[in-house]
Amino acid sequence: MAESGANSSLNALSQQLAAAVETAGPVIVSVDARPRVRTSGVIWREGVVVSTNHTVRRDEDITVTLRDGREFPATLAGRDPATDIAVLRFESEEAAAADVVYETGGVGALRVGHLVLAAGRAHPSRGVTASFGILSVVGGEWRTWRGGEIDRLIRPDVSIFIGFSGGALLDTEGRIIGINTTGLARGAGLTIPAATVNRVVDGLLQNGRVTRPYLGVGMQHRVPLPEKLREKFNLPQASGLMLLSVEADAPADKAGLMIGDILLTLGGKVVADSDDVQAVLRGKEVGAVVGAGILRGGEVKEVEITLGERPARKRRA
Repeated sequence: MAESGANSSLNALSQQLAAAVETAGPVIVSVDARPRVRTSGVIWREGVVVSTNHTVRRDEDITVTLRDGREFPATLAGRDPATDIAVLRFESEEAAAADVVYETGGVGALRVGHLVLAAGRAHPSRGVTASFGILSVVGGEWRTWRGGEIDRLIRPDVSIFIGFSGGALLDTEGRIIGINTTGLARGAGLTIPAATVNRVVDGLLQNGRVTRPYLGVGMQHRVPLPEKLREKFNLPQASGLMLLSVEADAPADKAGLMIGDILLTLGGKVVADSDDVQAVLRGKEVGAVVGAGILRGGEVKEVEITLGERPARKRRA
């Protein structure tokens, strides 16, 4: 009996999804880096595995198991808690799969409702495992609670089983959209896009850490500016950022900023909230000098701030 059109279409989709998992399967590995439960990882470059920081709990005695069951010792190249990425190095002649595409350019075409697969390999003896769903949220750039910059907000509506963090999110062609994690949104599954992963991997392989500039201040957002002062100094904005705290020896402190100052501009850009500040800092290197316009005692002043490296676990601007 001839197969109906609906059944034929479902069978074709089923075959396509299975092929997508098979395409990416060679670079999905199992990582033994925490007690009792393994996690997943992805061979991102030759000899380089990317997993999630919150599941790579050991700095030593780490092993990586490939699709064929071979096990290799791995060393921790670096970790970035701000983006929940850990990078491992290991030696293997089959550490790269030429036909796997890491999607950095086409991610902009992602739309809510697109079909996706989460692939992991938490249990080496069971092979690669997968779950199926859709993209439920696709947004622009966002900043994690630890200060990490993520190129796009991607939330897949798929089951992220235990051990799936560190695995890959795939499109229906088997292209790797990014790395799945439950460590950035209170247990909910998110995907770190490939472009973000590339940037963090570069930093960790080069320096062992990702350096991020900071000011060292606590701020109150959108403090209204008096109309008379706006007219007197020809200020274009209606509000600024009041400094509520200035950390000792931080870049802002060294530049002479004080509690009660109102930050008006940074790097030539008008700022009214922390997102504005982070947008300026995102494009700067540690050690760069940026100008800042502040309102102090009814007068506008210009100061220069030499940006320092954000200490580990700092969450302020």
